Amino acid sequence: MDFSAAISGSELERLRVQVDSFNTALGGSREASESLDKDDFMKILITQLTHQDPTKPMEDKAFIAQMAQFSTLEQMSNMSQEFSTLKSVMMSNQAYSLLGRNVTVADGEQIVTGVVEEVVGREYPQLLVGGKYYDFSQVEAVKR
Repeated sequence: MDFSAAISGSELERLRVQVDSFNTALGGSREASESLDKDDFMKILITQLTHQDPTKPMEDKAFIAQMAQFSTLEQMSNMSQEFSTLKSVMMSNQAYSLLGRNVTVADGEQIVTGVVEEVVGREYPQLLVGGKYYDFSQVEAVKR
């Protein structure tokens, strides 16, 4: 088998146009990252469809597979956002359940014990113990 490593001038120019178009679609000044998001996937797909050879369009199976991948990526992204919301709600509920209870809170090297007098904040709850607010994540122990 003999493979030719050279490409013609017209093919080289067409390739340069595709690369330039793709880089422009990605935003040029964007920093490189290790993962692609759904917007990147859609830009790649649109660029691919825009620059395909009309005499040899993308096969139906390949196109359907790419659309399925995009759909899966979209669903995973939505699920991730929902899990973040669920985590926030659960943390808030746990913090409110500590109202009136004795807690031990780690404040750097110091350990503070006292009754939770107030809970403020929804996404990042703060507990008022002994006249000072502490982050919910600083709670070490809860007593009756």
